[in-house]
Amino acid sequence: METISYLGPAGTFTEAALKLAPEAIGKEWKPVANVLEALHDVQLGSSVAAMIAVENSIEGGVTASQDALATIPGLRIVGEYVVPIRFALAVRPGTPMDAVRTLAAHPVAYGQCRRWLQRMLPEHAHVPAASNVVSAEMLFQTPAIADAAITPVTIREQVDVELLHEDIQVNPTARTRFALVTTRTDVPPRTGRDKTSLIVELPEERPGGLMAMLEQFATRGINLSMITSRPIPEHPGRYRFVVDLDGHLHDARIADALLGLRRYSPSVTFLGSYPRAVASPVAVDPAYSDATYAEAEAWFATLER
Repeated sequence: METISYLGPAGTFTEAALKLAPEAIGKEWKPVANVLEALHDVQLGSSVAAMIAVENSIEGGVTASQDALATIPGLRIVGEYVVPIRFALAVRPGTPMDAVRTLAAHPVAYGQCRRWLQRMLPEHAHVPAASNVVSAEMLFQTPAIADAAITPVTIREQVDVELLHEDIQVNPTARTRFALVTTRTDVPPRTGRDKTSLIVELPEERPGGLMAMLEQFATRGINLSMITSRPIPEHPGRYRFVVDLDGHLHDARIADALLGLRRYSPSVTFLGSYPRAVASPVAVDPAYSDATYAEAEAWFATLER
């Protein structure tokens, strides 16, 4: 049976994202310890896909995922899925709030609950956990290293804990965006609500370098739904940019922009074109529609007739 890797154990938000993916139906779900392990499974062929978190609406981009996508060759995103995020403060049954001194939490979850924690547990110590479910399991280690844990509100389906408080995240509308990653080179067909993901390095550090890169999109009427920078470890002081565009590789304006971008930059990584999780159409200025590009090409062909 084909396998899909995801950040486990069962009960994580990543597993919740897998439940939304039609591609996951009928496949074995393999829990792993971290994003790198999941993506290496795909690269080595032991899994056909991996579900990874790529962006949180509160904390921003998931840097471990962005860096892995930039450095592991041959990966493609074929779909994205958005999961609502709700956190609870869990304890061993019978533990009162005033007994909480140490708190186990995944770093991203901890960041999303920091404001509540500063108000309710101002003197707590944070113990990092590998996942939101592992944080609950850490409550029962011997010797115990945490008095409480930040967990999903559904944690009692996996671990016998008591929930002292629910919905402790900063924002009640918090969401995390997940990507299904494969090594397939075919691109899903256009839907009219597509997104294209890239990683781009500037050719050199100079004033206006980033603007020159962004002009490749602006002059073709392409909206950037996300852009974030990540340091390049082997070149201190230089950065690569993770970019999401509204549109599909087979859209004339997107294809033209990628050609222009590749002429400008020595390093462009195409991560895929795929349907956006938000099922709303991408608005396109008529001046940049496929029909307008085709009309311009037809006109150009007449110039030497």
